[in-house]
Amino acid sequence: MIYSLNGILLEKDIGRAVVECAGVGYEVSITAACLSGLPDLRKPVRLFTFMNVKEDGVELFGFSDTRERDCFKMLLEVNGVGPKVALSVLSELSPGDLAASVVTGDHARITKANGVGPKVAQRIVLELKDKMSKEHGDLLAGKNTAPVEMGQGAKSAEVIGALMVLGYTQHEAKRAVASVDIATLNVEQAVKAALGKLMG
Repeated sequence: MIYSLNGILLEKDIGRAVVECAGVGYEVSITAACLSGLPDLRKPVRLFTFMNVKEDGVELFGFSDTRERDCFKMLLEVNGVGPKVALSVLSELSPGDLAASVVTGDHARITKANGVGPKVAQRIVLELKDKMSKEHGDLLAGKNTAPVEMGQGAKSAEVIGALMVLGYTQHEAKRAVASVDIATLNVEQAVKAALGKLMG
């Protein structure tokens, strides 16, 4: 399994990039967010990758960070979602936006991704939210949430759950939410604000 590519950027275009590593050029499919973060051609670049082995060949998908890649892999676990659909979703929505859409049940927003219809979007919401409930049921149910300073009960729980799905620990998520005035924000805005704290 190829975990990452660290080399020179030879080509970049909508949906694809070519990275040369040790004299070999690897073509990878990328999201719009990844494309926007790529350096100029002939500059060093590092992409985290997911390798998809098919009967007729091997595909490489590249991501700017591990959170985007982990979100991609999670989407692939949804019934009926293949690599192209997952890439399309992450080209339309950042991991934070997708998590917010899932925890709030906003499947309509996911349909904005190219090639994603209502049924697939609803399945993404249902299956990922179910997974979050199983792994972090106490948080999503509003139980054992952080204390009073954490804020608004169920809303705090949903934001924390979304952050944990993106790979942050419960402690990191609670600390970030504690630094955000969630009383004035909806869940999606709170997730974005908390991500800003974590990434800032």
